[in-house]
Amino acid sequence: MHGQLISLITKSLQLSNRDRDLCVQYFEPVRYPKNRIIEEEGKVPGHLYFVVSGFARLFHYNDKGDEVTTHINCPPGFITSYADFTNQKSSDENLECITECELLRISKTDLDQLIQQSPTFMDFSFLVFQQSLSYNETRARELATLDAEQRYLKMMDQYPEVLQNVPMQYIASFLGMNPKSLSRIRKKIIR
Repeated sequence: MHGQLISLITKSLQLSNRDRDLCVQYFEPVRYPKNRIIEEEGKVPGHLYFVVSGFARLFHYNDKGDEVTTHINCPPGFITSYADFTNQKSSDENLECITECELLRISKTDLDQLIQQSPTFMDFSFLVFQQSLSYNETRARELATLDAEQRYLKMMDQYPEVLQNVPMQYIASFLGMNPKSLSRIRKKIIR
């Protein structure tokens, strides 16, 4: 399982044999079944997860008690409630495996130790943080400026595997619409 993480890192940075060994030492492989909540709201996120296979989402409950999906991850990539994980604060989000997932996880303590032991992982951690910030800024801008159909078309273009593997109610919530609106948009596009 570590091969995909190592492959992702080596697209941007050179890894020594020691760095590869540290990766295997610190990132723990885990598997979870479909619909398993692996990090619960009201608690400090225990781990940063690298998704090897499967689909996961972050969600919270709004003031009406409805689930609001804030992030859907597809492999390969990282997922957690980043600010809460980094600051070790209680999160208002849940992390759920939408499908069966193979993951690599690392605790905040172990991540800090890994970064201290390896300048390469320090650089990679900074790169992941930058990408997360960029993604969140782009997502906020798109929610504010694109209409529902444009957001769906963009997802179709950039993340078709999400549309094939994630239930429509989660996609609708993530795109900032209700399932009926998404159904209408999909029917219109099919015509």
